[in-house]
Amino acid sequence: MKKRFGIFTVFLLLVVGIIAGCSDDASSEESKSILDTVKDRGKLVAGVNGELPGFGFVGTDGQYSGFDVDFAKAIAVAVLGDANAIEFRPLTSEERFTAVQTGEVDVLVRNTTWTTNRDSEVGLNFAPVTFYDGQGIIVRKDSGIKSLEDLQGARISVEQGTTTELNLADVLDANGIEYESIVFDTQDAAVQAYEEGTADAYTTDKSGLIARQANMANPDEHIIIDETLSKEPLAPAVIGGDDTWFDIVKWVTFATMRAEELGVTSENVDEMLNSNNPEIQRLLGAGENNLGEQLELDNDFAYKVIKEVGNYGEIFERNLGSVFGLERGINDMYTNGGLMYSPPFR
Repeated sequence: MKKRFGIFTVFLLLVVGIIAGCSDDASSEESKSILDTVKDRGKLVAGVNGELPGFGFVGTDGQYSGFDVDFAKAIAVAVLGDANAIEFRPLTSEERFTAVQTGEVDVLVRNTTWTTNRDSEVGLNFAPVTFYDGQGIIVRKDSGIKSLEDLQGARISVEQGTTTELNLADVLDANGIEYESIVFDTQDAAVQAYEEGTADAYTTDKSGLIARQANMANPDEHIIIDETLSKEPLAPAVIGGDDTWFDIVKWVTFATMRAEELGVTSENVDEMLNSNNPEIQRLLGAGENNLGEQLELDNDFAYKVIKEVGNYGEIFERNLGSVFGLERGINDMYTNGGLMYSPPFR
């Protein structure tokens, strides 16, 4: 009897040990940081827009380009040392938040507006604003529509699941303007409906309207009315709860801004390594500075980002300024009257 009890006890301990081991493995996997996951995977998975020229767009060659795409590349460079070590996931407005919450993507860089609900209930942490925008409305020149009041009875196409849809209702209802909202799952579908005449107007952020207008069959036949319906601070976002990853995305973004403030560009960054300016040395990780190490990155992470992707001004000009003639405006550095501003790298 004692022998049988002893065998049973050993067996029970083995089973408990196996279960505990499996539990520890699962717990370890669940607690794995996003930074470790990205490094182990060898690539960053970024949620982007694939339909918005200038911000996130897939070319006929299957390559992604745009303002947001470049910020995703900057993160890949900082973490993995390679702008091409990245997998882009095109997401609709409806899909994007679930993709972050479930870990399908490591970061969302998809013309997404920072709001109270998204910061709290949805559970996102927003990095610095990369683009200050405002919602607008585009109409045909021959429609006679020149202001919000002229939209009385108009059919307006809009993308579903966006602040754009909510703002449209808020502003027009507040002004007593009756209209018909025609909602679409994707931006392409909403624009197509407008171009085909199913809708009298189309609404999205003004930067998006400028980009879309430039690619319409007859751009000169359309105008963007003067009124701005909302504030739209667009920023990258990550899931809450991983402070190290959040810090990385924040400070990589800030590095592009600080570089422009200090006059460091992709063309002169090598020369700037020898600068006597201590602020430039800290940014580029030169000398004894270890700011990168504090973020669990290489100390020269910002140097790599600027070398491969450029500073904020270069990213803006490459994707929005030279292509669409978009003025910097409030997206200029604070020293030029804009809102862009980096905390100290110290």
